[in-house]
Amino acid sequence: MNAAALKEWIAAGRLDEKLESLYGADQISAQRTRYCEAVDAFTELYGDRENLTLFSAPGRTEIAGNHTDHNHGRVVAASVNLDVIAVVSANDSGLIRIKSKGYKMDTVETGDLEVKPEEDNKAIALIRGVAARFVQKGHKIGGLDAYTTSNVLKGSGLSSSAAFEVLVGTILSHTYNGGSVDAVEIAKYAQYAENVYFGKPSGLMDQMASSVGSVITIDFADTENPVIEQMEFDMADMGCALCIVDVGGNHADLTHEYAAIPAEMKQVASFFGKEFLRGVTCRELLENAPAIREKFGDRAFLRAFHFVNENERVGKIVDAVRARDYGAFKKLIIESGNSSFRYLQNVYASSAPEEQGMSVALAIAEQVLDGCGAWRVHGGGFGGTTQNFVPFDKVEEFRREIEAVFGEGSCHILSIRPMGGVQVL
Repeated sequence: MNAAALKEWIAAGRLDEKLESLYGADQISAQRTRYCEAVDAFTELYGDRENLTLFSAPGRTEIAGNHTDHNHGRVVAASVNLDVIAVVSANDSGLIRIKSKGYKMDTVETGDLEVKPEEDNKAIALIRGVAARFVQKGHKIGGLDAYTTSNVLKGSGLSSSAAFEVLVGTILSHTYNGGSVDAVEIAKYAQYAENVYFGKPSGLMDQMASSVGSVITIDFADTENPVIEQMEFDMADMGCALCIVDVGGNHADLTHEYAAIPAEMKQVASFFGKEFLRGVTCRELLENAPAIREKFGDRAFLRAFHFVNENERVGKIVDAVRARDYGAFKKLIIESGNSSFRYLQNVYASSAPEEQGMSVALAIAEQVLDGCGAWRVHGGGFGGTTQNFVPFDKVEEFRREIEAVFGEGSCHILSIRPMGGVQVL
């Protein structure tokens, strides 16, 4: 349908059921407006079209398994009700053109999909990388025009880059492959794009959580065939809200900080003749601590120590969720956060010790939530966000204390989204 018909369809409530499932009943009106504005922006860029479609891919929240996926560990993660949306129309030009709100147009020729070093850390690398992987795996691609807009906070630990990659993969799957490329494959292609084309050595958790959706536990022992299980996790049953605090940091120039974590973990793994830490035990680490410290340094040892214990902790958190033992769950979340702070050391960047916004946010959370909630570093770390499980009767106090320090709107109350990357229309 064309732009006018699509906007009329949205305004008449024909998408309301899908919008409610993605965002919640209280967000339907706002999302109608958001999608219609995106259609207008598309039309202004590309002119009217007769074959417009809509897509969405969510941000994600990591619940457990901080920096374990890249060493074949276990995680618990969930998609959230913040997302990147796109208005899309196929074309026969051989060009993939994507304009994201606030950014310049990115154009990729479908016949030119080689890695381009000058595109490192740029969105165009993600587009080119996902398209390249589709071709390498025998799928079809073609030209398309798209306009995207996102409310996933950039640099927030909610994985805006993974959401964008998954969005591109979802668009290509539905536009040129009849939706036949499944969510797990799209996640793998997205990770490939980020690792090989974008130049960031991320694990697979972010992309998998965004693509598959809902609350999932993933075992990456075999990264080609990760074991994924969806879990029932009712925040209301726990009596808590999920509050993400944005401390105002930015991941843009910290790729070296993120890259050092898997690199150092793999150094320690090499001591045991392994490529990854999965399978190394805490006892083995402790028995070989002097030699590991001498060869690789203390931080590498501590990061490996975090991995082996965090990986075991994920299993305990899964058990607590399934047993609805929320007291144990919150205790384990706090343990996870303390391990990240002390051993993984990703709460602030070693290159910028004067900037410790997350440390401040964690201190406030501990003051307000001690004995009743849980708090921890969220996602990759180094200045993005903290994750907090806040009892309903503490939400306003928590928001007030946080926003007094970090400003109005810095405390985001999110919900778990029941689906990953989707074609909305």
